[in-house]
Amino acid sequence: MVSRKVKVINPSGLHLSPAGRLCQEALKYRSSVWLSFDGTKANAKSVLSVLDACVKCSDEIEIICDGEDEEQALAALIVEIEEGLGEC
Repeated sequence: MVSRKVKVINPSGLHLSPAGRLCQEALKYRSSVWLSFDGTKANAKSVLSVLDACVKCSDEIEIICDGEDEEQALAALIVEIEEGLGEC
């Protein structure tokens, strides 16, 4: 299992469009991928789960990956988030 914290830079946080992009990226990997924020844990492969976490701009989230391609999944997701998930 690997994890890393990252700051969300999207002006509107993880609303539908960036949440969908995050999920699309997470679905490329066999590892389980979770997003941890403010005491909640969301399945990063589920748009509804990510939306339910209510992540806003400047919030720090933790991405947790566990499985055979966990390192690759974590690296790719961190890059996507740091680049604004297609919005910035």
